[in-house]
Amino acid sequence: MTEESAEVFVSVAERVRRSLADASPGERQVARVLLANYPAAGLETAARLAKRAGVSAPTVVRFVAGLGFAGYRAFQQALREEIEARRASPLTLGQQVGEGVLRLSAAAAFRQRLEESFAALSDAELDEVLALLADTTRRITLIGGRYSHILAEYLDMHLRLLRPATRVLDARPENMAAFCADAGRRDVVVVFDYRRYQRDIVEFARRVHDRGAKIVLFTDPWLSPASDVADLVIPARVEAPSPFDSLVPAMAQVETVVAGVTQRLGEAGETRLRQVEEIAGHVTMD
Repeated sequence: MTEESAEVFVSVAERVRRSLADASPGERQVARVLLANYPAAGLETAARLAKRAGVSAPTVVRFVAGLGFAGYRAFQQALREEIEARRASPLTLGQQVGEGVLRLSAAAAFRQRLEESFAALSDAELDEVLALLADTTRRITLIGGRYSHILAEYLDMHLRLLRPATRVLDARPENMAAFCADAGRRDVVVVFDYRRYQRDIVEFARRVHDRGAKIVLFTDPWLSPASDVADLVIPARVEAPSPFDSLVPAMAQVETVVAGVTQRLGEAGETRLRQVEEIAGHVTMD
C-alpha cells in the first residue's frame, strides 16, 4: 500500500474481533457477547448489552469508545450501515459504472480494493495461518460456498503439490456430516464464506470447531457468522464495479498464502513438488 492511499476501512465486526487481544476482562466479555450474537446484540441498549455480558453500562461505553466511536449512538449507526452492507445482493447493488468508463473505473476499483485488503491484513495473523498450513502433521480441509468454493479448490491445488494430507470437502450435507464425526485436533479447516453467508457452511464451521479443529476463515470485512468460532480470520474487500461481489482481492490473498507456505516448507516442499512433477511427467501423454 502506498503512502498516498486512503485510510483503511475496518468494519465494526473486525474492530470488535481485534479488540479481544488488548481489552480488559470486562470489555472482552462485551466483545464475546457481541460476536456470539452479531450484530443483533449491538442494537440493544447499552444497559441491556451490559446485562447480557455481566458487566456495568459504563464498561460497555468504554468498550465502544475503545473501538473508536464517539458514543454508543454512533456505534449503533455504524452497525445499521453494516447490516445494510451485509445484506447487499446483485439486485440491490445495481450497475455502478457507465459502459464508456468501465475499463478505467474497474482498474481503479480493483487496485483500491487490493490495497485496502492488504493494508487491513494482520501480519501476525497471516504468519499464524502460514504456520498451520505448513505444519505437515496436520490434515488440511478446505470448503467454500456457491462462488468461493473456487478459492478453496485453487488453494488446495497448490497445497497438495507442496505437502500431504490436503483436500477440498464437497459441501453436500452427508459429506459435511461425516467429516464432522471424524474431525479432531489434528485438523485445520479453511473456510471461505463471503456476504450472503451460507448457513450450512457456518454451521459446519461451528461443528468442527466443537470437535477441536482449528478454523481459518477467509471472509469479507463484515465477517461471516463463522467468525465467532474462527481461530484466524483473513478479511478481503469484495465491492466491485458490477452488481456482483469480486473475488479478486481474496484470490490475491490466496496467492500470498501459497507463496508463504512455499517459503516455510522450503526444501521439503521443493522435494515433494519435484516428485509430483516427475510422476506426472510419466503419466502425462506428450
